Amino acid sequence: MIKFGTSGWRGIIGEDFTFENVRIATQGVANYLKKSGQQGSGVIVAYDTRFLSEKFALEAAKILAFNDIKAFLCTRDVPTPCVSFETVRRRAMGAINFTASHNPPEYNGLKFSTSNGAPALPEVTKQIEAEIHAVQQINERLDVYEKTELIEEIDPKNRYLTELRQKVDIDVIRKSGLRIAIDSLYGTSRDYLDYFLLEAGVEVKIIHNFRDPYFGGFSPECNEKNLGELRKIVNDETYDLGLATDGDADRFGIIDDRNRFVSPNTILALLAVYLKRYRNIPGGLARSVATTHLIDAIAKKLDVPLYETPVGFKYIGELILADKIALGGEESAGMSMYRHLPEKDGILACLLVAEMVARTGKKIAQLVEETHAEFGHFYSKRIDLKLTPQLKESLANKLANPPKQINSLEVRNVNTTDGVKLLFDQKSWLLFRLSGTEPVARVYAEACSPKDLKHVLDAGRKFVAPG
Repeated sequence: MIKFGTSGWRGIIGEDFTFENVRIATQGVANYLKKSGQQGSGVIVAYDTRFLSEKFALEAAKILAFNDIKAFLCTRDVPTPCVSFETVRRRAMGAINFTASHNPPEYNGLKFSTSNGAPALPEVTKQIEAEIHAVQQINERLDVYEKTELIEEIDPKNRYLTELRQKVDIDVIRKSGLRIAIDSLYGTSRDYLDYFLLEAGVEVKIIHNFRDPYFGGFSPECNEKNLGELRKIVNDETYDLGLATDGDADRFGIIDDRNRFVSPNTILALLAVYLKRYRNIPGGLARSVATTHLIDAIAKKLDVPLYETPVGFKYIGELILADKIALGGEESAGMSMYRHLPEKDGILACLLVAEMVARTGKKIAQLVEETHAEFGHFYSKRIDLKLTPQLKESLANKLANPPKQINSLEVRNVNTTDGVKLLFDQKSWLLFRLSGTEPVARVYAEACSPKDLKHVLDAGRKFVAPG
């Protein structure tokens, strides 16, 4: 069954993610575009560095062309934010991007973005799913001949980098003399993030800047576990900053001057303060329901609106399209800014962090200390708990009738924006979300001290699996 989740359809290559299913899914997208009367110059077809991605993309381009829809086929792997930019720039009907983001190497995925460059909202993906299932029911092999005149090869890199130059003050980074180490994690940001800084004359050291469909044997996720080599370089060779992006470059990872991985929640808070105070960017701040309430404290003190969204960057994207926010972000390391893209941009996030350090003249560690001193201490963590069918059913029943108290913690409020969030006070809360694709409960927690965070997380664990 081809099903679109938060970030499109993903599956294991050779099992459910096959050429035949890619053809079926693309035909479903083509049928949706034609039936809904979408206007545009065609469809961007892009891909990441995963195994067979470029061949899946070519098959999709052939299907689109056979349906008399022009396909703009990228000549090499492309960052997801670049795909979003090119979709808007060309006034295309949308984009089909073959990526599984930070999933393990055995996965690939198909993500559809609409003409505004944003990930498709549920009302669109439901229509696409219906069209895909209609194609499956016919149960005929999709044999098409190639209409080469409707397939145009493109390289959107330079235009996207030109756009970034309007958003990032590269001069202040260069003049600061910052020394920066970069880990591309074998993904699509190579020749983008590094090229941008090198071209401007910034001293940069780059690792993992070549294509490896196995991503060195790990998931291409720019988390603390996977950035050990970057941390070693920053420490041993005394770099000022370590920057990383995930497989499709829509997420960021930051190593500070003290050789520490800085959580995405903390980076989002630093950038929120920086964009509002130093760059005077208009608008409020937005976060997903699973993201730190430090953003709330900042919004309150700066007297700007705070927007809370369900998990999934498409919802923050809507706020960016409406020019309502200076910055929007998710705890899973996704962010974008005012009048940029309605899509996560890990390259932009990394560059803004470098600009922030350069302009303020303060290292990341100092900025973190100052932010906590002014806005309060917030400690957060997410754990994934595996569920048996019995535990899953039991948890679903308990969440349908949220408790008034959990492990001596009094529940002051219940938020059902996405999952069930139990709020104990302004700084401490628990969020439970059941995965739609795995037998897993995602448990998010926040508190004002490490000790309190452990207490809240333990309460969450016991709630999911008592005894």
